[in-house]
Amino acid sequence: MAMPHKTTRGTIQYTSRKPGREGVERGREHFAITLHGDGARTLRAQCEIDDPPPVLRDVTLSFNAAWQPLDCFVRLTVADKLVGSSWFRFTAHSIECEANTVLEGRISQRVALASPAIGFGTHPIQADAMLCRMYDLSKDPGWQSFGELYMCSLDHRGATGPLIFRHPIGVQLRFIGRETASVGAGTFAALHFQIAENANAAAAIAGATVGHEVKDTANAPGKHPPYDLWCTADGDYVMLKAEVTGYMMTAYQLITLER
Repeated sequence: MAMPHKTTRGTIQYTSRKPGREGVERGREHFAITLHGDGARTLRAQCEIDDPPPVLRDVTLSFNAAWQPLDCFVRLTVADKLVGSSWFRFTAHSIECEANTVLEGRISQRVALASPAIGFGTHPIQADAMLCRMYDLSKDPGWQSFGELYMCSLDHRGATGPLIFRHPIGVQLRFIGRETASVGAGTFAALHFQIAENANAAAAIAGATVGHEVKDTANAPGKHPPYDLWCTADGDYVMLKAEVTGYMMTAYQLITLER
């Protein structure tokens, strides 16, 4: 008997755009998305960043049919050494975390919410594409702001934690339009988004960050470079390609897809 769920599998290649390293592979991501009969989804992603210190991250993130996060597991190593292993649970009024990290040891966290979380940043590129479903496509194109966004790390490479962090200034999404994207995995009808940290925020939200904050460097909240992302226009938000400029100068492309 056929299983009632459907699974999509893919591979994303990370490449550099820095002078002298144009097109050089700097990492990869293998992911699988399971769509259940009731509309719930689960993303499983293994992310590898080769640039020193190398990062290896395993993420399992589940959503209900309304795309609200339900639970998540993140295991992180940096330079081939464990940084932390954490489990997250989302309810209508809270986010909970049970963590074991090198810096904090065995800890528990709970953050109260006024309403259910609309997303959770976990740093796989495929997870970034799925965050784009927060954008209301029924409205006129333009910037939409999401001030209360929680993440497992505020580091741009996702190399800290994993713990509950509230992004101190929030993010904005802009819908550029419907396009056709050709990548290694084929040619697809695509949605083109831009992702930016909320440049209009005058200061960090008071008491916004739970856990260790990222130091004031280029790799800090409020300093993420411009980020363009193309995902499938079929409602699944499968990542097709992405480009990040600024100090990061990196690109991402879907090179295999199995449905």
